[in-house]
Amino acid sequence: MNIVTFGEIDDKYIDPKHKVVHFQSGCDEKMGDIAVIDINTIFDYEENKSHACKDKYVSVAIIDDDSDYDAFKNFGIDAWIQRDELGEFNSLLNLIEKRFLS
Repeated sequence: MNIVTFGEIDDKYIDPKHKVVHFQSGCDEKMGDIAVIDINTIFDYEENKSHACKDKYVSVAIIDDDSDYDAFKNFGIDAWIQRDELGEFNSLLNLIEKRFLS
């Protein structure tokens, strides 16, 4: 899967079988199967998701605290993960791959 990150996420949380591109570094048009965002990048994501992501993609928000849920609820985010649980990110990616993108 191709993952486009709009915020900073350490690549150690993502299995090397996935291609990771950081949006700010440049990405090909319509390449992302998964978009990863956080509260600081929600507007970059909203402005650029049609360029960076495929027609069928899944958005994942990294949540720092409970108030972030309220901020994200109007943006149609598909999945959430707490920042302090990023060690489980690959499990979330596997679930997304099986349920949404297969």
